[in-house]
Amino acid sequence: MLLEDVLDEYLFHCMARGFTKKTMINKRQEYKQLSIYLKEKRALTELEAITVFDLRAYVRGKHKDGLKPQSIVSMSKMVSAFFNWCVSEGYLKENPMKKVEMPKVPKLVLKGFTSDEVTAMINAFTYKNYISARNKAMLAMMADCGLRAMEIRGLKLENVKDLTILVYGKGNKERIVFISPALKRILIKYERIREKYVQDKITTNNYFLSYKGTEISHVGLWNMIKKAGDMVGIDGKRLSPHTFRHFYSVQCLMAGIDIYSLSRLLGHSEVSTTQRYLHSLNDEQLLDKAVASSPLMNLGKNQE
Repeated sequence: MLLEDVLDEYLFHCMARGFTKKTMINKRQEYKQLSIYLKEKRALTELEAITVFDLRAYVRGKHKDGLKPQSIVSMSKMVSAFFNWCVSEGYLKENPMKKVEMPKVPKLVLKGFTSDEVTAMINAFTYKNYISARNKAMLAMMADCGLRAMEIRGLKLENVKDLTILVYGKGNKERIVFISPALKRILIKYERIREKYVQDKITTNNYFLSYKGTEISHVGLWNMIKKAGDMVGIDGKRLSPHTFRHFYSVQCLMAGIDIYSLSRLLGHSEVSTTQRYLHSLNDEQLLDKAVASSPLMNLGKNQE
């Protein structure tokens, strides 16, 4: 079978499964590069002719191009997912990527936000106008609910209830997150200002809107967080939606939530993904957890 034909079929399969627009762009780009490489460098156009040696050469080429280990691993996962699907469809007997060695990815501990930094960023915005109130509410929701960038950008008005938020995550999977009283107070004020703002505008039903009344762009969200960090003088830390998600996760772990509950709140399909946040706790945070869970410290409480 022609590789290009099978790739087209697989991409339609991914679209049917509800992969995000960003994911589909990444997949198309990677498979295009793979197809061109196999055709031009290895003289291969048939799916069945591809071997582990061809794919090892492809990965080595990524190394030579200066791609970072994490990027190579991410790329390889996309390629492997395609071949796994080929096996499930009966087009191949085994996945040739299984025997392709992956580079070791250095474990980098994310330098997360402190509580004071998050509070300062939220308080950097006021309720003086719609954009400022929106920014304040978005930062508060990311810090208090741990939503992904795509989830907060795509959040619909009807899915924000009194005490809960219905979130559509990766693969369009549904989950429920909860609104704390502190967040609710901010959202009530935001919704009041939003209602006035949209009166004379044609808008989408997104909960958070751009100044034009449309969905906020990926770049727009990142720029807003960078602006918040610059306003309060945060330096040396990644100003991104994921750093807020990291903050939420660490705070939940420090408060004593179990890893399985946190995994559900974050929308992770595997608990192993959630466990990565455990490795990001710094020594001071580990000390706090150790003291809080100390058997001797808790003996006195039980006797009171």
